[in-house]
Amino acid sequence: MTQLVHRPREDAEFEFILGRSTVPVLAYFTGTWPKAIEPCRVMDVVMGDIAAACTGRLTVVRTDITRCPAATRRYGITGAPSCLLLKEGAAVAHSSGPMTIDEVQQFVDGCL
Repeated sequence: MTQLVHRPREDAEFEFILGRSTVPVLAYFTGTWPKAIEPCRVMDVVMGDIAAACTGRLTVVRTDITRCPAATRRYGITGAPSCLLLKEGAAVAHSSGPMTIDEVQQFVDGCL
């Protein structure tokens, strides 16, 4: 089975995924500090569903703020969870905080 949600271990891998994607990228940034853990776990489920629903139209990337600090700084991410929609490496939309699957779908549909 193909991996639906990419999980880069470092900034170089994040950049590799961005460079290889032929479709827009939905990067969601997660954190491991106590207040972020539960909302980020909820987003893992939501993003798995989005990745399955948007296969071929969207690349979904789970980006750990601690493991990808350069990407976090580059896109101005200040909290987790945060979602960023990228087209050809450029940010076209940003949202902070946990979202339902319907909210993420509207976020994506509004930008694609």
